[in-house]
Parts: sequence; structure tokens; C-alpha cells
Amino acid sequence: MITSVLPTYSRAPLSFVKGEGAWLIEADGRRFLDLGAGIAVNALGHAHPALVAALTEQAGALWHTSNLYQIPQQTALADKLVEHTFADTVFFTNSGTESCELAVKMARKYFYDKGEPDRVEIITFSGSFHGRSAAGIAAAGSEKMTKGFGPLLGGFTHLEFGDHDALTAAISDKTCAVMVEPVQGEGGIRPLPDACLKGLRDLCDEHGVLMILDEVQCGVGRTGKLFAHEWSGVTPDIMMVAKGIGGGFPLGAVLATENAASGMTAGTHGSTYGGNPLGCAVGSAVIDIVADPDFLADVNRKAGLLRQKLEGLVASHPDIFESVRGAGLMLGLKCKVAPVDFVNAGYAHEVVTVPAADNVVRLLPPLNITDEEIAEAVARLDRAASSLSAT
Repeated sequence: MITSVLPTYSRAPLSFVKGEGAWLIEADGRRFLDLGAGIAVNALGHAHPALVAALTEQAGALWHTSNLYQIPQQTALADKLVEHTFADTVFFTNSGTESCELAVKMARKYFYDKGEPDRVEIITFSGSFHGRSAAGIAAAGSEKMTKGFGPLLGGFTHLEFGDHDALTAAISDKTCAVMVEPVQGEGGIRPLPDACLKGLRDLCDEHGVLMILDEVQCGVGRTGKLFAHEWSGVTPDIMMVAKGIGGGFPLGAVLATENAASGMTAGTHGSTYGGNPLGCAVGSAVIDIVADPDFLADVNRKAGLLRQKLEGLVASHPDIFESVRGAGLMLGLKCKVAPVDFVNAGYAHEVVTVPAADNVVRLLPPLNITDEEIAEAVARLDRAASSLSAT
């Protein structure tokens, strides 16, 4: 008999009832160190006082009115994002999936309004993940994402990750955009080198193509910059954001230049809940904290500490691990065992990690994890690895 909750997830036998910073408390009282952060969602950990205060204050005033009216909290957050990024304008969504849908529409509408309605093709890459909507799975193109869900939305060209010659050859007079994650998350924590991102920007400019960056998982301080592309010194035309921007509250956004967004006029897109006062109040509190240069500097310092300890972990368990990869506090352990086996071993030693493709286990701790918690987390990972070696 089917369960009351649609069984689309393979869930671990854990029920967390409370969170405190980098810690999750199970119903039976066990305390787990959370190196998953809701898959890069809880950027400031669990029950952060500033986020609790922002949510509580707004919840006592106004939850929802609709985008039929002005929403001051939405304007305040949009102004902050415009101030801190390349963007001239922002549309708020509830998730990364919704951000992908708008990014696709925005790129195609741009060229339609420019009198080039046939420019609808969007180039994407193997290992990508852009959500589970019709556009998202079509953009990723992998059999795992698309099998059984045809006919798929057309207009996507899929290339192998890192194949520069194929990218150059694929751009045509029907190409409207190239969509890429600066650091692939689901694909196995694969950073796109800065030189490649710069080359991609140059290629897009040369052919008059829009560059769409998916920073749903790697954005909002995760790599030690507010957004990952900042390390390369280039800027996109359109950027998809979600996860960390709400610190755990459902919130997403599409950021764009005025030029790229020029086709999105009144009536071309909408969202019932996107940009609601509750979400934007929390998002503003997140940005106030994460965009601070001192906070980001500390993320980079802790990222170096964690990576150093993980390199030692890999060296201590050559039968379990192959290498460490990633950027900032978006790191991956390339495994020689099945990632799910290591994740489960971690559960047994009260540490939470997240599996990914390419035999990688993701480590995505809260950005405000302490040095002491990093040391304890790696100690628990070490015990998990030892338990696998013993078997």
C-alpha cells in the first residue's frame, strides 16, 4: 500500500526534531553534526537568532498579500542584491527549480523581442542539475533525470563538461544562452576553473549569447565569495539563486542585467508566493550577515582549515577515499566505496553528509560552523571511515 507521503525519496531512518547551529537533534536525543545543511540551504545553521528574530517579527505583522501590491520587504531585499551583485533587477521565486524556469523564459524572450524568435537553443553540460521541473530535467538531459517523463521540453543542447572545442562548435545562430554551474553540486562537486568561466564569458560576448549561471547550490557565501563567479572576475547576464538565500526559509531569485531582463514586461511571469513578506524578511537578514566582508573572510579561513583536515583524512584512509575536491565550504570526498555506504556509516557515527554523482560525498556545513565543530566533524568522519575499513 502506498504511503500517505508520495514515496519519491529514499529516506534515511532518522527523524530530526530540533536544530542548534551546526547540530541536529534526533527524536531519540542523539546529536548529529550537520555537514549537509539541508543540501546547502541552512547557510547560517539551525535556529540562527537573527533569522528567528526576522521571521518572528514579520510573522506577527504580515505573511502574504500577493504581488498585486507593493511589498516593501521584497524591495528591500532586491535593493541589497542589486547593491552587492552585477544585477540591475531581481525576480523572487520559492525555489531553484522556479528560478530555472524563469531563467529559460527570460533568455528566450530576450531574443524574441529583439526580432530573433528562432534563437531558442540553450547549451548545458553533463553532470549538471537545474531542478526537477520540465525545463530543469530537459536542461540536465541525463537519463536518470528524464527517463519516463517524455516528451521533453525542446531547445537544449547537451555537451560534455569541460569539452571546450565542442562548446565552440555548438554555438550557432539559434543559440540564445549557455547555462552552467560555477561549481556542480549534484554532479559531484566539480568546480569550473576560473579560466574556463572567463573563456565562456568571452565566447558568449563574441557570439552575442547570454550567459546564465546556476548558483543555486554554490552561491550565497558557499565558496567564500557572496557568489562563486566572483572569483573569476566575470559577471553573468542572468543568475539563478535559491537554497542559502533563505537560510532555510523557501526562497529563490533570478538576478539579471537590465538588458537581459528587457523582455520580461508586465504579465510575462508571476508567482503566487514568490517574494512574500516572510521570505524576504528572512532573506534580508541572511544577506546582511553573509555579504559582510569579515564574514566571508572567515568562511575562507574555515574552508582552509576543513580542507587541510580532510586531506589528512584521505591520507589516513587510502582504501576509502581518493581525493578532496571543491571550493570554500562546498567540498567533496571522492570515494573508493559507494558514497551511500559512507553516508550511512556517517549516520552511525552521528555526522550528516550528502551523496552526489561521480562517487562523491558532499560536505556542505553551515558557513558559521566553528573550528571546534570542524575538528569534531572530521573526527566523526574518521570513525565512519574506520568502520568501513574494518568491514
